[in-house]
Amino acid sequence: MAAHDSHPARAPLRPRLWLRAFVGFYRPQPASQLDLDPIARFLYSARAVILVISVQASIIAGLLALTDRRFDGLSFLLLLAGLVVAHAISNLSNDYFGYRRGHDVADSPRMRYTLHPMTSGLDSRSLLTPIAALGAVGVAIILYFWAVRGPVTLLFAGAGIVLLFLYDAAPVPLKSIGLGELAAFLVWGPLMVGGGYFVIAGGLSASAFLISIPYGLGVASILVGKHIDQLDFDVTHGQRTLPVVLGEARARLLNRVALGLMYVTIVVLIITGVATPFLLVAAVALPRAMRAVQVMSAPRPSAPPAGYVGWPLWNHRVCLNHNRLFGWAYIAGLALGAIVPAFRL
Repeated sequence: MAAHDSHPARAPLRPRLWLRAFVGFYRPQPASQLDLDPIARFLYSARAVILVISVQASIIAGLLALTDRRFDGLSFLLLLAGLVVAHAISNLSNDYFGYRRGHDVADSPRMRYTLHPMTSGLDSRSLLTPIAALGAVGVAIILYFWAVRGPVTLLFAGAGIVLLFLYDAAPVPLKSIGLGELAAFLVWGPLMVGGGYFVIAGGLSASAFLISIPYGLGVASILVGKHIDQLDFDVTHGQRTLPVVLGEARARLLNRVALGLMYVTIVVLIITGVATPFLLVAAVALPRAMRAVQVMSAPRPSAPPAGYVGWPLWNHRVCLNHNRLFGWAYIAGLALGAIVPAFRL
């Protein structure tokens, strides 16, 4: 299946554009692709801006291992690379199958807020090349951890691969039956943080799984927000995401509850001694949480405000902005806890 290509085949490399792909929000559409070199075009197509959630999950796992004095630097770096690679594969795979199934069409929300790999110079066959290359890197990392950490590694890696496949590549994808959001919670919470702790430290930790819960809820809220924003389109195209199943009002309520539970869970973790009181540093993200709750207390406006970037993403944007700050603040609290691990209630 061929894709349209309106930009020159070759453009001068511009590293500054590569950095811009990872910060801010999605590149606005319609966007001229004439100023993007092939690497920048790939990064925007792979939605590099959202990869921060996998970076943060890796750091959380590493800090928990450091707190227990079981940190291994090489294992942490390989985990970081592996989780980012897996996330990039998931993004590309999602777009590949969305395009092949006729969901990512010209008027779809996905085509409007940033570049789509199938319409930014790649066709079905050439898109499989970067997916295969990233997959080879991921497999090599899994084999390394299998060798040094044993077969339990394969349980975590296998669960992640299965969820990645089921999310969008399976004949009946999870995101089409209202389970994609739950999968996001499991992947970026217990699997990445709890499993990440295992491959770094060489052992399991109940605390790591518990401390993963607030961050997993935050990531799930990002996806729920996105699916609220594209609900009307999904309804007309037979895509039964969780907001389609629940309805818009209930989905917005669910997301507000999820944001509240992130902070309630932190308090419980501190009171029970699972985490140190330093984790209250995460409260610096509360203003953004309150802003997200305010936005999600009303339906999305029919048109974007002047100068708004990333439309039609509205609920998704406030959830992403909140979780990005929450993640770094959560990491700061865990870092302080790693320095003074005995400071617990």
